[in-house]
Amino acid sequence: MNGVLNVFGKLFRFLNGIRKIILNVIFFVLLAVLVGVFMSGEEPVEVPEQSMLVLNLNGILVEEYTWVDPIDKFVNNSLGSSDTIPEVLVSDVLEVLEQAATDDRIGGVYLSLESFLGGGLNKMQTVAAALEQFKTSGKPIYTYADYFSQNQYYLAAHADQVYLNPLGGMMLEGYGAYRLYFSEMLEKLKVTTHVFKVGAYKSAVEPYTRTSMSDEAREANSQVYTALWDAFLADLTQQRDIDPLFLSGRLADFQTLAEAAGNDLAQLTVNAGLVDGLKTREQFRNEMINLTGLDEDEESWKRIGHSAYLVALEQSESAEPVTSAEDQAKVAVVVARGVIMDGYQNPGSIGGDSTAELLREARLDDQVKAVVLRIDSPGGSAFASEVIRQELLELQQAGKPVIASMSSVAASGGYWIAASADEIWASPHTITGSIGVFGMFFTLENSLKEVGVYSDGFHTTEMPMMDLARPIPDGAKQIIQLSIDKIYTDFVSMVAASRNMTYEQVHAVAQGRVWTGAKAQELGLVDRLGDIDDAIAAAASKANLEDYRVEVVERELSGRDKFIADLFGEAQAWLPQRPQTADPIRQQVMQVWQHLGDLSNFNDPNGAYALCELCPIE
Repeated sequence: MNGVLNVFGKLFRFLNGIRKIILNVIFFVLLAVLVGVFMSGEEPVEVPEQSMLVLNLNGILVEEYTWVDPIDKFVNNSLGSSDTIPEVLVSDVLEVLEQAATDDRIGGVYLSLESFLGGGLNKMQTVAAALEQFKTSGKPIYTYADYFSQNQYYLAAHADQVYLNPLGGMMLEGYGAYRLYFSEMLEKLKVTTHVFKVGAYKSAVEPYTRTSMSDEAREANSQVYTALWDAFLADLTQQRDIDPLFLSGRLADFQTLAEAAGNDLAQLTVNAGLVDGLKTREQFRNEMINLTGLDEDEESWKRIGHSAYLVALEQSESAEPVTSAEDQAKVAVVVARGVIMDGYQNPGSIGGDSTAELLREARLDDQVKAVVLRIDSPGGSAFASEVIRQELLELQQAGKPVIASMSSVAASGGYWIAASADEIWASPHTITGSIGVFGMFFTLENSLKEVGVYSDGFHTTEMPMMDLARPIPDGAKQIIQLSIDKIYTDFVSMVAASRNMTYEQVHAVAQGRVWTGAKAQELGLVDRLGDIDDAIAAAASKANLEDYRVEVVERELSGRDKFIADLFGEAQAWLPQRPQTADPIRQQVMQVWQHLGDLSNFNDPNGAYALCELCPIE
């Protein structure tokens, strides 16, 4: 026994020594960077003359950053590793493109897409429109890649010159989704799954009850994804003259193109009209040097990353005289992004209490005359959704119109919080609807029995009692199902009253069925099609405002969090920017963990959820 303890003692001391070394390395890296920050003072960011603005789209496009502790973020970026998917704020991209178009120091834009992961068709369309607007300035847009993914090429197609590595290639995979189905695993583990739902198309619980997709879910998926894919292809063909064989999605057609190109996938992209030419990295670098001139310090072409350019813009704004706008009317924007959960949640998730608090803040601000609720959510807790909707009603009672603006996804609970707005605006390709409710519980009585563990005791009543170690009584199941039925009835009735429709009209397009924004408008679930700027203009019009400013209402950081965020945010600017190429295997693994982690989002106090299973969480 002592020998075993001695071995484990040595192992612990070894691991503890490794831990101390790692912590010391991290500490001295942080210390060196922070000393550099403090010594640098307020050194301005310099924008080289005739430089290219490098649009580093590293990660997914989002409406709002997911909260990450600034220390964790800094350490992860310092070490070049992170467990979270990088994010790019859409509003930042739009701002730098707008400013660069009239900035004489900026000679053009370089799209750096090697780490771009997408983020919803409507967000990509928004960025694409900004790129097209930038081109009206007469400044060129260039892009280069070793390999283009589907989402990367969507934006690359808007460049004036698209180049590919001679050993590169690309293909369009189309839109769709595959899910993991766990029912057989749960059976083998003797886990009992209890499902209560309303709506033939409400298939969020299918992964836990089936081994494959139901016909209803396949029908809904087919309709939505086909509509999105048709829009994707239409956008591409407006930008470039692409061989129809490449766009057909048939393997035989792709094989025909490959054979014509001598099975050279890079040459295939040239022949099919996808790219303008093939260049090695050095050839492309030399072309950019000829275009911008040589940056002797970097021994490369003149450029500035869009994050550094944003800092430069902020510094120039801070140097300008400040004009008071305290008495100016405001249109407030509240962003609701992520799964809807009960209680207080950090940005990147929607908390019933935390999002309601932001709406309340807008209601109590006398300068706020109208509110835009920007929604990018597949739904979640029915209770939390209603908490948010009730605060929306309070805004309207206070005489402040509310416009719901749908981003990529505003379905199920996401539609619940939009339904009572004065107007609902959506992108034509927003995924919305999914009006349905379900409840799901797991019990482990059979799993425990398998290993010889039993639960027994005494209770004074027969009332439903959720106990993982005991089965749910039949009477309790009936009560839960009736409760879910009631919530669905309330959901449909609320939508009918809010949208001036009958219960039957809403029920016919509900039952968990998802729709695109354009189809939802035809069905009466959406008022107008447009982006967030259109929604803001509509809110101002509702409030009879001509002179106003837009203010995003965000959670205020504590003094400690603000200090750390400012400190490490400044330090971050001094770190070298190393874009990470997308690792397809890592993405697949992260998707698996996301499926398994979805259960952690189920915290509704009544166990009732309005969640769209089809909708991506971005």
